Amino acid sequence: MATDDEPGQRLRAQIKASEIAVMPGVYDALSASLAERAGFDTVFTSGFSISATQLGRPDLGLLTMSENLDQARSIVERLSVPLVADLDTGYGNALNVRRTVAGAMDAGIAGGILEDQQWPKRCGHMEEKAVVDADEHASRIRAAADVRDERNAEFVIIGRTDAREPHGLDEALRRGHIYRDAGADVVFVEAPQSRAELEAIVDEFDAPTFANMIEGGQTPYLPASELGAIGFDIVVYPLSGVFAATRALQETFSALASEGTAAGVGAVEFDEFEDIIDAEAHRKRERRYADQ
Repeated sequence: MATDDEPGQRLRAQIKASEIAVMPGVYDALSASLAERAGFDTVFTSGFSISATQLGRPDLGLLTMSENLDQARSIVERLSVPLVADLDTGYGNALNVRRTVAGAMDAGIAGGILEDQQWPKRCGHMEEKAVVDADEHASRIRAAADVRDERNAEFVIIGRTDAREPHGLDEALRRGHIYRDAGADVVFVEAPQSRAELEAIVDEFDAPTFANMIEGGQTPYLPASELGAIGFDIVVYPLSGVFAATRALQETFSALASEGTAAGVGAVEFDEFEDIIDAEAHRKRERRYADQ
């Protein structure tokens, strides 16, 4: 039975709000904790960032379902706000999608993206993508919706199409309608290539819409306020954090290698970091059991 405390229900309330829901990309429990401390009401994981940070490899379908869900589970355990997860293609046919979505719900994930690429998939802003037949992906969406309905849950299904790059915007819009009819709660047309295309996506659908902002990607990089004015209901900035962390690590390790110290590189102090990871709360808990 769904309740107001269920992550999916809280996510749905944010999607229905008058202001656009802004979600930063996180890739582990620490980055998720920092995003929540910054004041975000929802966070997002991308396959790109988890593949990069856990495998050190590109988003080319190398990440498995279990690796993705295990990482998402560790993030959920650290959060008190909902998490939306990139579930790639669902990792197979409709039966695989059922297992993937059930696993995501068991992990406490509030909602997930299911995309219509062929496997092995690749980042939505890379070229040379290939998509499955629209009816095949619609069966994946129906399978996800069946799991949601069988559990009487509020898990949010985001139906994503990557057809814009290989087949054009009209085909992507057509697929968005098919996936919406199959049970998707939110329509996500990946990698539109102009502001006019972003506006066309919002005008096309009588349903919540999703925008993806990637630095250096194919879509114009707009602030959340502007996307909200266009009419989008959700925007994610999936790679801002991992790109910034990569630069910080490059500078830190470069300084350490060349100067023998990283003292001159801007970083948090030990006490500040302990506060971020709630070290004192854990020490108090430890003392509680030691005193018994």
